[in-house]
This record gives sequence, C-alpha cells and structure tokens, in this order.
Amino acid sequence: MSTPIPRSIAEYVEQLRAALGNADPALIQDALYDAEEHLRGEMHDNPGKSEGEVLAKIAGSYGAPEEVAEIYVDKEAKVQEALRPPPQRRRRTALGRFFAVGSDPRAYAALFYMVLSLATGIAYFVFTVVGVSLSMSLAILVIGIPIAIIFLGTARVLSLVEGRLVEVMLGERMPRRPIYAQRNMPLKTRVWGMFTDPRTWSTLLYFVLKLPLGIIYFTLAITGTVLSLAFITAPLAHVGWMLGIVRIDWATHVHFNDTLVVPPIIADPLMFVCGIAMLFGMLHLARGIGKFQGALAKNLLVKSAG
Repeated sequence: MSTPIPRSIAEYVEQLRAALGNADPALIQDALYDAEEHLRGEMHDNPGKSEGEVLAKIAGSYGAPEEVAEIYVDKEAKVQEALRPPPQRRRRTALGRFFAVGSDPRAYAALFYMVLSLATGIAYFVFTVVGVSLSMSLAILVIGIPIAIIFLGTARVLSLVEGRLVEVMLGERMPRRPIYAQRNMPLKTRVWGMFTDPRTWSTLLYFVLKLPLGIIYFTLAITGTVLSLAFITAPLAHVGWMLGIVRIDWATHVHFNDTLVVPPIIADPLMFVCGIAMLFGMLHLARGIGKFQGALAKNLLVKSAG
C-alpha cells in the first residue's frame, strides 16, 4: 500500500519521520529540520499558492518522503564509515587487547574531553543557575518572560555546541541542526511549546550534571595521568641520581621515624611496569567514560524520535 501524497508541510514532515523509522534520533532531527526549512522556503518563494500546490511542484526536485529518508540513511552510513577510525588488528591475548588501546585515537580524545569537562561544566552550571534564578525571581514582572525565553533559547544553542564536542571527541552522533522553529505559528504558541518540551528541561538537567561529572572526570584524568607518569619516570630519576646526572634534595623527601625512605633499586622495574599499566588502564577508563558520557548526552540533549 503506497503512502498518500502529502497535502501539507506538516503531513510531509510526519511521513518523513515515519519513513526514517528507527534511524538515529540525531539524524532524524537533522532531516526534519532540512526538509521543513526547504519546504518553508519554497512556500515563501511562491506566495499565493497552497502548500499542496507547492509540494506537487517540487515533488520531483526534492523527492517524496520515502526517497528523502532513503537518501539521508544512505548518506549517513557513508559519512559514518568515512569518519570511523581504521579497524584495529584483532589481538588474541588479553595482554595484547589491553595494550591495543594505545593505538585508539578515541581513547586520547576522550581523555582530553575529561580534562575539558571541568571548564565546560563550570560554564554550563553557572549559566543554568543564573538563568533559572533570574527567570524565577523576575517572573512576577513583565521583563521576566523575555529573560526566560532568551535563557531557554540560549540553552538550546549551547546544547548544539556541547553536541559538537561530544560527536568530535567521543564519537557519538549528535544533531547538527536545531529543532525547527515554527515561524508560521503565533509567538505565544512557539514559546509555550518551548516550555512544555521535555527536551528543554532535560538539557538544563544535563548542564547541572556536567559540573559534578566534570569535577570527577578532571580529577580522574589528571590524577591518573600524573601518577602513572610519575611511576614511569621515577626509576629514571633514581638512576640519574646514582650516575650524578640528577641532583635530589633528600631533605624534602619522606622520612619515617627520622629515617629517610628511599625505594630500593630493585623496586624501580616494578614501578616502571606499574606506571605503564596505570597509563594504559587510564586510557581504558577514558574510553569507557567517553561511551557513558556520549550515551548520557544522547538521551538528554536529543529530542526523541517518537
């Protein structure tokens, strides 16, 4: 049974949404935005014609909803294939799989995202707290309404910025277009839709959560990386001191019962091995956190396809 020809832009968008089916919600949001933007632009260029007439006119150039959905899904598959890192050689041993993370660029990108999360978390948290406080405190005044609208609109823009960071660094597909603003609807209806959209409030929740998560990510990334590098370089410093290359002020080192505590030389290889293991373990942890953060961003920042 063929799908009936859409007689309005709303029908076209709904048919396109249905044709996309179980595609990635971020892809669906982009496709719906592009379609509505194009169709509204055609309506603007053809004043005096009904939506049905305009849709019939551009049916051949833009395509039916099923055709457009197929093009988007096919193009998305090609883009993701092009952006996907080269497949790693399959390791047979557990030790090989453990050290294989060192050649995964996503692990290093996720580690950098963890460090960056403290700055973005502070910025998002301050923005959210100040915006909510001003909106609520001025709600009894007329000026409170435009402040709340500007605040929520800016939050949507910031969600796109965060989405780009998540997609580039963590590899999770995020929207590249905002949700289309229905410019043909009354301003009151559009504002009410923004306030009743669950995605608006889930975005603010994400911004609030980003601060404690950012603190945890930053602490883990810095502590784990510095500690592992310290374990790796400590034996080298020890050997350098013995050879007279490195000067160590023992007065600043740890003492126990007035006795200087210095790791014996026999412990140097063990410290070096532990440092290497900690460094690669940190990369595994960063990759796991990247997957978790990507899933969290996908669930809180992307509008459900339903």
